[in-house]
Amino acid sequence: MEKEYRLRRKDDFARVYREGRSVANRELVLYYLPNEGVPHFRLGVSIGKKVGHAVLRNRLKRLVKEAVRHQRDYIKPGYDLVVIVRLGARQADFEQMVKSIRHLLKKGRLYLDQEKGT
Repeated sequence: MEKEYRLRRKDDFARVYREGRSVANRELVLYYLPNEGVPHFRLGVSIGKKVGHAVLRNRLKRLVKEAVRHQRDYIKPGYDLVVIVRLGARQADFEQMVKSIRHLLKKGRLYLDQEKGT
């Protein structure tokens, strides 16, 4: 994910948690908040130590970022997104992660499938 698509500051995460809305499924929780200050979306990924050791957590973070990158053209611009990885994602492969991300985006009405023809 390129720098301009990243959400990194603690204050930004806190604002999305505090003021944003959320949708969830078995593997992930997605918090989202409109942000007119950016022409695209920004993504932050959070994963707790309960999920597993550092190698597993980093692998899951990479999976989530790559899954979102594959859906980048279908995500509504102007939103800050925070994805929280749950225990259910431990055995997820790439295809399951993409499916889970797409499900949450559709649930939160952030998926542009009508305009893109998918």
